[in-house]
Amino acid sequence: MKNFATKLLTVSTIMILFLGTCKQAGTDKQPGVAFDYPFRNPELSIEERIEDLVSRLTLDEKVSQMMYDADAIPRLDIPAYNWWNECLHGIARSAPATIFPQAIGMAATFDNDLIYRISSVISDEARAIFHSAVARDNRSQYMGLTFWTPNINIFRDPRWGRGQETYGEDPYLTASLATSFVKGLQDDHPDYMKAAACAKHYAVHSGPEKDRHTFNAEASLKDMFETYLPAFKALVDAGVEGVMCAYNRTNGEACCGSSLLLQDILRDQWQFEGYITSDCWALRDFHEGHLITGSEVESAALALKSGVNLNCGDIYPYLIQAVEQGLVAEEEINRSLSVLLRTRFKLGLFDPAEGNPHTKISKDVIDSDKHRKLAREAAIKSMVLLKNNNVLPLGDSLNNIFITGPNAGNLGVLMGNYYGVNGNMSTILEGIASKVDPAVKVQYKQGVMLDRENINPIDWTTGYVKQADAVIAVMGISGLLEGEEGESLASSTKGDRFDLNLPKNQLAFLKKLRSSYDKPLIVVITGGSPITMPEVHELADAILWVWYPGEEGGNAVGDILFGDAVPSGRLPVTFPVSIDQLPPYTDYSMKGRTYRYMEEKPLYPFGFGLSYTIFEYDNIVLDKNEIAAGDSVEVKVDVKNTGTVRGEEVVQLYITDTEASVAVPAYALKGFQRIALEPGEYGTLTFTVTPGMYSIVDDHGNSIIEAGEFRVTVGGSSPGKRSDELGAAKSVNIMFSINS
Repeated sequence: MKNFATKLLTVSTIMILFLGTCKQAGTDKQPGVAFDYPFRNPELSIEERIEDLVSRLTLDEKVSQMMYDADAIPRLDIPAYNWWNECLHGIARSAPATIFPQAIGMAATFDNDLIYRISSVISDEARAIFHSAVARDNRSQYMGLTFWTPNINIFRDPRWGRGQETYGEDPYLTASLATSFVKGLQDDHPDYMKAAACAKHYAVHSGPEKDRHTFNAEASLKDMFETYLPAFKALVDAGVEGVMCAYNRTNGEACCGSSLLLQDILRDQWQFEGYITSDCWALRDFHEGHLITGSEVESAALALKSGVNLNCGDIYPYLIQAVEQGLVAEEEINRSLSVLLRTRFKLGLFDPAEGNPHTKISKDVIDSDKHRKLAREAAIKSMVLLKNNNVLPLGDSLNNIFITGPNAGNLGVLMGNYYGVNGNMSTILEGIASKVDPAVKVQYKQGVMLDRENINPIDWTTGYVKQADAVIAVMGISGLLEGEEGESLASSTKGDRFDLNLPKNQLAFLKKLRSSYDKPLIVVITGGSPITMPEVHELADAILWVWYPGEEGGNAVGDILFGDAVPSGRLPVTFPVSIDQLPPYTDYSMKGRTYRYMEEKPLYPFGFGLSYTIFEYDNIVLDKNEIAAGDSVEVKVDVKNTGTVRGEEVVQLYITDTEASVAVPAYALKGFQRIALEPGEYGTLTFTVTPGMYSIVDDHGNSIIEAGEFRVTVGGSSPGKRSDELGAAKSVNIMFSINS
C-alpha cells in the first residue's frame, strides 16, 4: 500500500504540473519550462518541431497555412500571419519609416557596405514595427517579417517601367549588391533570423508589363546562365530565405509551374532549401492567361507539384479538391508545408519572446536621427553628375537663384514605387532653399507641367529667369509615368515607357529657358530609368541625375549643388542616345543589349559619373601574367586624386576574353571598390580575379574555362570612347593568359 500511495502521489504531482503548464501554454512561456506541445519547445530541433506541428493539423488547416494570409488556428494558440510585406528601399506600405533611395539609386552607389548598412536598418525598423503591431493584435498585410525583396531581375531594356526596382543591367553588380542587402536584412544570428528576404522575380522577367500574365520570354541557355540567373544563384549561395516565381512563362513553361526552373535548377542544382512563393495571383494566370491548365484545381495541383510552397493569391484552397480528386497526395502537402513552416520557426514566431534578441529592438529606432543620416548619405552617393561646365558647385557670390520645373516641389519623386511614408521629407526645392544665405534671393515657379502642355498661355518664368544668376530646373519623370501596372496613373502602357525621351513639353521649356538666358543652367533630373536626352546634354551647363532619392533627397541635392558633398554616383544602366539603338522590346536575347553586348555608342555609358575632383589611374600590375586554368590572379592599381577637393572614386574592374570560342561580353564588370582620397593623395587597390570571373558560358549554358588571352581594364567607368569624351578618368589595362 505504501508503494501504491507513493505512486499515486507522484502521478498526482505530475498531473498538477501538466495542468499548470497547459494553463500557461502559448508564446509567452519562459525558456526551460514545460511546453504544451513539442512544436512550442525551442530546445527541440526545428525539424522535430515542424513534424509535430504538421501532425496536429487537419487538411484544411494545412492548406490555410500555405496561403499568404495564413489563418489563425485558435485550438493550437497559433495567431494569423500575413506573409506579404515589402521593403524595396525601406519599409513599404506599412507604418511610417525611413525612406531610402529607390533600388536603382542604391545600385548607383556601387557600395556594398552601404547597402548592408541600409538593409540592417530596414530590418531593425521591421522588427520594431512588427512587435508594435503584434502588441495591438494587428496582424494584417505589410506587418509581418517576410519581405518580398530584393528584385534582382536584370534591367535588360530601359523601356521596362519596373527597372527602377532593380540593381541595374549588370549581373555581377546585381549579385554583389543584392547579396549585401540579403545579409543585412536577415542578419547572422545563429538562432533567429531578424527578417526574411526573398529573391524575385524568378526568372527571365523584365517586361512588357502589360503582357506579363500571358507573355512567354524566350531566352537561350547561354543568356539564362550568363545574364538572367547568376544573381539568383548568388543569393541562394548567400542563404536567401525565399524565392518568388514570376508571372510570365519562360521558354514555354509558366515560371511558377516550371520543372526546369523550380526543380532542376533551383532545388537540385543549386540546393535551395528555402520557401518558394508565387507572385501575387500568378497561379490564376495558369488557366486564365497562359492556358496551360483547365481549372483552379489543376492550377493548384501543378503549382504544388512544381515546388511552390506559398500561394500569394486565391488558388491553393483548391488543393483540398485536388486531394479529393487524386491529383495530389496529402503527403505532398505535408512536405511543402514543412518547408514553409521552417521560415516561421527561424523567425522565432513560435518561441518565447525573451529568448529572441530581435524582439528587444525599440520602436525608437524608426526614422531615428541615425537612420535619417544614413538616408542622406545614401542619397548623396546615389546621385550621378552627368555634365559639368565648371558651374558646379555653386559659389557664394550668387545673389539671385531661380528654381523651376515640375519636380522641384514634388514629394512623389522622392519615393519611386514600393515606397513607404514619412512625416518629414525634403523636396528638392526645400533642400536647395535650405542652403542659401539670407542675403540671396530665391524664387520659384513650376513653369511647366510634368508631361503635357500648359493650358494657360501666360508664363511668368521668363522674367524670373532674366534676373537670375543661376537657374536650377528640376525636370524628369515620376511614378505617374513609369512603374508597375496599376501604379502609373498617367501611363497608357501600364508603366512601361515606349518613348524614352524627356516629355516634349519639358524639352520645349528647357529650350525656352536657354534662348532667353546665357548664365548657368543647371538641370536636375528625377527618374528610375534612362532618358534619351542628347538635346538636354547640349542645352544644360550641368546635369545632375538624382533617381528617386528618398526622404533626404532634397537635402542631398542641396549638399551636392552647393559643394557640401562631392558627387560620386555611377550609372548602373546604359543611357542610349535614342530608342533606335535598342533591339525589339520583347526580344530576350542579350545581343545588342546593355554595355556588355551593345555595339552602338551610348549617350552615357554604364559605370559613368563625374566628380568635383580629378582621379588618375596608373601602375596596374599582376602578381603573375600566366596562370593555369583554375588559378586566381591578383591585380593592383594606383589611384590618385589630382584635383583640389576630397572625393570618392568608384574603381571598376572589367574583364574581356579576347580569344573566346563563343560570343562573350565586350567587357564584363568583375570587381568594384570605393576609395576616398584627399587632394594629392593616392591609394593602391587590390582585386582578386577568381576562376569564376574569367570563365565563360557556352551555348549550352555550361560554365567553362578556355585557354587564351584576357584583358583586365580598371577605371572610373566602363571602357569605351564615350567615357573618354564625357571626361571620365582614363582607364588602364593589362593582359594575362591561361595556359592550355
